[in-house]
Amino acid sequence: MMNPNSQFFILKPLYFRITNSFIIIFYLLAQITSSQVDPKFTACAPKTCPNNNQSISFPFYIQGTQESYCGSPGFEISCAPDGSPTLNLSHTQYFIHQIFYQDQSLRVSNAAFSTLQSNATGGCLVPTQNLTLPPSNEFRVAPNQTDMVLFYGCDAPSLHEHRVGCSAENQTSSVLALDKRDELISFVAANCKGEVVDTVVEDGIGGVGEALRKGFLLSWTASNCSVCNSTGGRCGFDSDLYTFRCYCTDRVHSASCGAVDPVITNKNKATMVKIASAVGVVGIVVVVVLACWLRTKIFPSSLLFGRDNQTHHVIQKFLKEHGPLPITRYNYSEIKKITNSFKNKLGQGGFGSVYKGKLHDGCVVAVKILGESRGKGEDFINEVASISTTSHVNIVRLLGFCFDGSKRALIYEFMSNGSLDKFIYEDKNPLQVAHELDCELMYNIAIGIARGLEYLHRGCNTRILHFDIKPHNILLDENFSPKISDFGLAKICPMRESAISITGARGTAGYIAPEVFCRNFGAVSHKSDVYSYGMMIMEMVGRRKNIKVEIECSSELYFPYWIYDRLESNQELGLQIVKNEGDDKMMRKMALVGLWCIQTHPSSRPTISSVVEMLEKKVELLQLPPKPFLSSPSPSSLHFSGDTIAL
Repeated sequence: MMNPNSQFFILKPLYFRITNSFIIIFYLLAQITSSQVDPKFTACAPKTCPNNNQSISFPFYIQGTQESYCGSPGFEISCAPDGSPTLNLSHTQYFIHQIFYQDQSLRVSNAAFSTLQSNATGGCLVPTQNLTLPPSNEFRVAPNQTDMVLFYGCDAPSLHEHRVGCSAENQTSSVLALDKRDELISFVAANCKGEVVDTVVEDGIGGVGEALRKGFLLSWTASNCSVCNSTGGRCGFDSDLYTFRCYCTDRVHSASCGAVDPVITNKNKATMVKIASAVGVVGIVVVVVLACWLRTKIFPSSLLFGRDNQTHHVIQKFLKEHGPLPITRYNYSEIKKITNSFKNKLGQGGFGSVYKGKLHDGCVVAVKILGESRGKGEDFINEVASISTTSHVNIVRLLGFCFDGSKRALIYEFMSNGSLDKFIYEDKNPLQVAHELDCELMYNIAIGIARGLEYLHRGCNTRILHFDIKPHNILLDENFSPKISDFGLAKICPMRESAISITGARGTAGYIAPEVFCRNFGAVSHKSDVYSYGMMIMEMVGRRKNIKVEIECSSELYFPYWIYDRLESNQELGLQIVKNEGDDKMMRKMALVGLWCIQTHPSSRPTISSVVEMLEKKVELLQLPPKPFLSSPSPSSLHFSGDTIAL
């Protein structure tokens, strides 16, 4: 039999012929790419509105003039008939006076004040409740702005210095504007018969009329464009991946066009970047072709081509595209040192194992060693993408990760009291249930989880849907403060999209919203997390699984139905945890909120923000919802991988 070295020697001429062919291909590619400029780089050149010199560039873009990928979602600008750039926030038009890209701020004014003059003798104003900045995920009112109050229908000649115009409904009456802190507010209110409207102006700008015309400062939190610009690129946004992109002359990059060489001209630099890109493409093609050929002809069982190779490339691409992450990356030898060679095991699940560890600075951590990945490393990518940039008291902190060959690990802050499921099920740990999680503590945990979910749904730059809210994924610190963990099934979606698309069902049986496993019930959205939260709250109230609960005469009944009947007939809840009237009110409140959350149709469920408000209200103010008629699918009706549904 011929050995591998002999085979390679015989095939050597073929190898050189392949190499020479690719050299020719490389030369042709270099010639082609050196004369082309990426179309997105060209499309995203700064623009202006007609008869206006304000430059419009990332994160803003002009609708109809620039492509939407040249700016971030929510930063669309229109051009008014007179050429003024305008921003539409919650159906209210704001004129843009100036954009300060370096400070990430802009000065805007409500279009309603455009007729005012600096001498406060301008046109008449129509009362509107949209003079203040509406809630926005993209913009915030900058510091050093003054809250003003406008009074319509006023008849107070002695307050002429506060006059900013006349009332449109009665032009003989005045519109007065006062600082919200002014002591004259109560006097003015008594002399004005019209509406009262709040607004904002910038400090230190002339008279009140001029301040209203010039408006106030907003700041934004979109990705900073300075690094991309400094390397010759133009910034943009990939709506499919929902992430920042740097458009360069050669191609699209994740953050910048590369290091700047002061000796090389921009033209030569762009050419060199294109050639380098072509070299990379050709090199990859050569390696892939030779590797595939060698695998089938010479080394068919080589360990260099393991079955996890595709997953490795998917994760590697993700890490490269997202640039430097705000968490530490460790190699596998460091993970072994942190966990003391995996001596202290904390738990085991379908995802892998969790070990207690200690970082070099003495910080105690929990290290999750991931087993075989769902999909192509989707669980690992979801965890890192979802929570590496989050910061909330009720979200577990991701401190670092390991991606070393086939080894993957995630490092979290250590939660000394473990997961919630160890405390709420009576058959798990009756001593802890009896002595530690009383009604008040359980109620505070419920509010904390809701606030954590509210942050994921509304507090981040992008909306994060968890899709696996359950007691096992709620961790408790030394003070029993809850933190949401395990984002392996999470989905990141644009903030303004109410519905999302997912492939198959995801989650854990008993907590999955009906629309997730059957689209006939409605669209999958943030309301799906609300359903899972409600099912978990019902288990916290009942201290046992929802599916079947033993009651009198040893019969069995779905717990939410049982608690609903008790609330409907105003009976005592009959829960062992309830010790007094205060406990009863807290448990009733949690039960009512839980029943609202598990309504079958998503449109009937509250948002998680409304859930927080309901939990903070008095129980007497809460209404009993319609009786839910469908639970999550039973375990026997679904296919599982570990304790979660396989994708």
